[in-house]
Amino acid sequence: MQLYRFPDKNDWPEILERPVFDDVQLEKTVKKILFDVRDNGDSAVKKYTKKYDGYLPESLMVSEDEFKEAQNAISDELKNAIGIAIENINTFHRAQLQSTKKIITSSGIECWQKSVPIEKVGLYIPGGTATLFSTVLMLAVPARIAGCKEIILCSPARPDGTIHPATLYCAGLAGITKAYRIGGVQAIAAMTFGTKSVPRVYKIFGPGNQYVTTAKQFITRYGVAIDMPAGPSEVAIMADDTAEPAFVAADLLSQAEHGNGSQVLLVSNNEPLVHHVIREVERQVKLLPRMQYAVKALDNSRIILLKEYSEMVQLMNEYAPEHLIISVKDAEIIAETITNAGSVFLGNYTPESAGDYASGTNHTLPTNGYAKSYSGVNMDSFLKKITFQRISPEGLRNIGPIITTMAEAEELTAHKKAVLVRLQGKE
Repeated sequence: MQLYRFPDKNDWPEILERPVFDDVQLEKTVKKILFDVRDNGDSAVKKYTKKYDGYLPESLMVSEDEFKEAQNAISDELKNAIGIAIENINTFHRAQLQSTKKIITSSGIECWQKSVPIEKVGLYIPGGTATLFSTVLMLAVPARIAGCKEIILCSPARPDGTIHPATLYCAGLAGITKAYRIGGVQAIAAMTFGTKSVPRVYKIFGPGNQYVTTAKQFITRYGVAIDMPAGPSEVAIMADDTAEPAFVAADLLSQAEHGNGSQVLLVSNNEPLVHHVIREVERQVKLLPRMQYAVKALDNSRIILLKEYSEMVQLMNEYAPEHLIISVKDAEIIAETITNAGSVFLGNYTPESAGDYASGTNHTLPTNGYAKSYSGVNMDSFLKKITFQRISPEGLRNIGPIITTMAEAEELTAHKKAVLVRLQGKE
């Protein structure tokens, strides 16, 4: 990790840059795969599955037998943990639902908004170097609560052609019956355009690498919505002398172990703490089975020393991290000044891992600075808002002159006449 001591604010943008990829080549590759799947369907999907995942599937769809086998392939301990996580995720997300309220805006005019589930959604569950079955819970549980009629899942298969049993177990537990052994850009393409095997969906959810993220952003041109740009994971930590160095180091490494593309950031006003954290990171990283991935991420990572809490807050709002841990005195007061972050974790005993798995909040969050304009996945992500209104004759008489005056000012005569024909009974 690179250490910056009291950098000038003019240097912040350069210091806070995320890992850079070759966008030109990346976009070229993504478009090639998308259009190939659009034009050639399942055959193109299978071709890229063989190329990138090392497996040529006979059937893209996961069978009922595979779902059943998954239930017997994981331990009771893991099943119990997943069950508790689902309960917490369900509780937190169900509380977000809002009842329909009819509003009288003025006499004779009644307006209301109704939440309607998106009918067809596709969930992308990353595979890669780690099996992120927890993402199934984060996406499938709120989709089910929302009442989405068709929920499909795509996840890359292992070299033997199977999807990790924990992924299928979570899918089955959450009520998903259609799953496909497809990963990468080809999965996004299949859900966007539809193939003989994979149905087309209206909105695609789920994080992924830079290729998946680029594909998701590109397919919005074809009438398919996405949850957000969600790429490689990242965490930022604000820490002062009340923070525990071992805790801070562990939290930094919990995201660094995702590997290439991920970034972690530590911002502190206490130099002795920083050096304690550095020593802890060096000690703890050697104990990780995924050390090779963590080391790569640490190469992209930063430690920044600042003097004032206000500077720390300003820098964090500029960085807009996916995950923000606030380990400082009066953490809740500081948290009130945060305007740009995907999810915030307060105090020494609130690890980011809790949000990743079982506290109840959603871990599908905006990365790469998109927290400045995007929310993480929540119940509204799976719902559409449709407005309704009913106007009585009295109500139209009251508001009619307002409408006709404004329509006339915009030179939209037909708009004006649509009111007058009702008020005067003639055009």
